[in-house]
Amino acid sequence: MEKKRVLAFDFGASSGRAMLGTYENGQIQLKEVHRFSNDPVIVNGTMYWDVLRLFHEIKQGILKAKHAGGFDSIGIDTWGVDFGLLDEDGYLLENPVHYRDNRTEGMLEESFKRIPKERFYEITGNQFMEINTAFQLLSLKIHRPEVLKRAKKMLFMPDLLNFLLTGEQKTEYSIASTSQLLDAKKGTWSKEVIDALGLPGEIFTEIVPCGTKVGTLSPAICEELGVDPVDVIAVAGHDTQSALVAVPAETDDFIFISCGTWSLFGTELEQPLINEKSEKYNITNEGGYGKKASFLKNIIGLWLIQESRRQWIREGEELGFGELEVMAKSVLESAPSAYPSLIDPDAPEFVPAGNIPKRIREYCKRTGQTVPESKGEIVRCINESLAFKYRMNLEEIQDCTGKTYDCIHMVGGGTQSKLLCQLTANACNCRVVAGPVEATVMGNVALQLMACGELHGLKEVRNMLKQSPDIAVYEPHTTEETEKAYQRFKAMVTEHME
Repeated sequence: MEKKRVLAFDFGASSGRAMLGTYENGQIQLKEVHRFSNDPVIVNGTMYWDVLRLFHEIKQGILKAKHAGGFDSIGIDTWGVDFGLLDEDGYLLENPVHYRDNRTEGMLEESFKRIPKERFYEITGNQFMEINTAFQLLSLKIHRPEVLKRAKKMLFMPDLLNFLLTGEQKTEYSIASTSQLLDAKKGTWSKEVIDALGLPGEIFTEIVPCGTKVGTLSPAICEELGVDPVDVIAVAGHDTQSALVAVPAETDDFIFISCGTWSLFGTELEQPLINEKSEKYNITNEGGYGKKASFLKNIIGLWLIQESRRQWIREGEELGFGELEVMAKSVLESAPSAYPSLIDPDAPEFVPAGNIPKRIREYCKRTGQTVPESKGEIVRCINESLAFKYRMNLEEIQDCTGKTYDCIHMVGGGTQSKLLCQLTANACNCRVVAGPVEATVMGNVALQLMACGELHGLKEVRNMLKQSPDIAVYEPHTTEETEKAYQRFKAMVTEHME
């Protein structure tokens, strides 16, 4: 059987990769051909994407993939919500702003003055988060209206990068569904929401399904790089939805955790689930491949460990994630069931960059718990707290769907932490199937292969990935002390939310 090669670009919180996916004899093999940093740049107090440099890195990835044997198509995924604005000639008005910028502070409350919260959720089915596109645009409307007036089109980051490659302006369905501007049930832009927020409706482009060919590599780029005009595929531009394609589930009813900087915890449904319970729990409905709905919750994830590590580096201690896990495991083994220190990972003080270890200590002191001092104690606290937060979200989703789940599929970089995987199984009293680690890229590649007819649907992809060598199973070891600690955690989080 002839080899099929596709090129996947995956933009993460701190780095981007160009991965060559080769499909041969019913298996996908991945090869990293280019890696580059993806650091935001702060200028005059605003945090931006460094989009022109990143586009240069895409070109370098294309060149390296060409020299590594060539490829038949390109697909790009990023995180959700962020976008660029184009003028009437297709030029960027400014560098896209990063969602961790503070421009959306207060925009949630401002939006509810324009459209009732209940109606807002009823239409969009989105978890209310100030980072969402709707609130970024509302901030522009209020504070920088001249920018919005000059804008002719808005493109989300993967769509913007596709446009720079092809000249075609399209919006991919999964990334649109992160915006809080989409009618979740109709799968179209919500005129009611857009009008209520006072946004210009003409900036929104045609929405196309996941896995759609949006164009071919432009003649100018082909000439510059010496490559053929291959297809550019709108994969699931939202990285979570690309990762979900690669969940090796055996049944239609399953729980997944896409675990990286953020933890996306949820289940896959045939259609959005929007009701009083889902609104109360602030659960989102995202669109995925085949118009499926991802009924999920955004939870702060490995950001807490990543940012803690950055703080320790600033203090002069260069430690790897593996070393930090060893420290946490050592602390845990010395006090195996005490759960001395727990935090709500989603508490507001843990969202901004900065000294996370200090904030964790302050949180534990304020809530009358043992204050974690060492690095191992901090990392243990984060892992145990994340595991209990997963349990809370599992209970909420079960309450909404009326279903129970006996297996959690955990994919992404977080699966490299055996400690977090086992703690999750223990906290949720549920088997955890961990892997593949490269779920996002694998899903990106699989969607490109489906677009060209090499693969046929989710079941074929997921059946193939069950054979992946990096799949590991963790059985729960839940004790009475685990249950007591969870009830304490749940009461603390609930009190904090109120």
